Amino acid sequence: MANEIKSQKEILAKLGITALNPMQEEALLAIASAPNTVLLSPTGTGKTVAFLLPTLQALDIHCDNVQLVILVPSRELAIQIEQVIREMGSGFKANAVYGGRPFSKDKEALLHTPAILIGTPGRVADHIRRETFVVKDITTLVLDEFDKSLETGFESEMREIIENLPKVDKRILTSATQGVEIPQFTGVHNALVIDYLGTQKSNLQIKKVLAPQKDKLQTLVALLYHIGNQPGIIFCNFKDTIQFVSDYLEDHNIPHGVFYGGLEQLERERALIKFRNGTHQIIIATDLAARGLDIPELNFIIHYQLPLKAEEFTHRNGRTARMNAQGTAYVLQWEQEPTPEFITTTEIVKLEDKQTAIRSQWATLFVSGGRKDKISKGDLAGLFFKQGKLKGDELGVIELKQDCAFVAVPKEKAKAVIEKTNNMRLKKKKVRVTLL
Repeated sequence: MANEIKSQKEILAKLGITALNPMQEEALLAIASAPNTVLLSPTGTGKTVAFLLPTLQALDIHCDNVQLVILVPSRELAIQIEQVIREMGSGFKANAVYGGRPFSKDKEALLHTPAILIGTPGRVADHIRRETFVVKDITTLVLDEFDKSLETGFESEMREIIENLPKVDKRILTSATQGVEIPQFTGVHNALVIDYLGTQKSNLQIKKVLAPQKDKLQTLVALLYHIGNQPGIIFCNFKDTIQFVSDYLEDHNIPHGVFYGGLEQLERERALIKFRNGTHQIIIATDLAARGLDIPELNFIIHYQLPLKAEEFTHRNGRTARMNAQGTAYVLQWEQEPTPEFITTTEIVKLEDKQTAIRSQWATLFVSGGRKDKISKGDLAGLFFKQGKLKGDELGVIELKQDCAFVAVPKEKAKAVIEKTNNMRLKKKKVRVTLL
């Protein structure tokens, strides 16, 4: 059962959105009126808000069962959508379920049934098999980044889920890819297609950087010095390459995070937290980070390993120059390496021999209390201002989770702040404050 149902205007105010963009306006009308909608729009244009607003409005406040299921290709995207719904303060409960964490944790979260269930196809199918929740009131199905879920090998699970949701009468498919085929099993026929893929004026610059050495590591560091202290992603094709590049950057005292499929879920989440709050300006990642992740606007991306397909090139580039901002994609190429036909750029960057310190001004502190302890962001700010003696602009990004929180503070003050705030009381809980 929901409480304090918010109007669309109130929800947008909570999200800090003053006006919807044209794609969101069109999606709102289409989803509200059509049984099947396909929403095609670049990464970072607000597709999540576009499909959540009309689907939330259609929920029944008197129903105690799951009504809306959102299937996503990755755990990060599930967590991100759950977070957006929380921030909307819609009055409806939402839970994210995904592989990589104990099933018992999901069951505990679902004891008080949510109206909205977000999850990866494998985990949602598992819940349906075990009958963890009732399916008879699920009338809306969203397949977010559906082509990515198919690429990730989730077709049989998606098929199984859809076969077990007989009451679905509204289907929404989203993608950031042009020309994707809609599989029969989705049940999406005569869909209303909203296509904004070709409408964005891109401010993306694509530049080539030639490396004399085959491993390109020295040239990569020279390029990072050339770019300076700015947020960006270095893309690799394989996790072994990530380790190789990470070790080299470590040797050159360049702080960074890593992000790829083989990492434990907790490590992946924490890498993104440090990237979002500026503790790391740089993250080395596989194509897993090319779309659907909640990360800030980036100034650049580097193709350390060239992508194998045009689609991957587009998605990686889509992480920068988003929503009218400027951005640069650097194609780092060994001098004798052939250029794939989908990479067309004639601008070659000449790198100067310079040393620029790439450092972060922030450190991330872990706080052992969260939402379930009735702790709010305001409580945390109070702790760090009063006990931690931080000034207004010295408190960075606060991320509040169910059972913990992460707070960015100035790097040079981190040790002193920990000494002043560790083992202090927040609400009724004594919290530990440690360096992440």
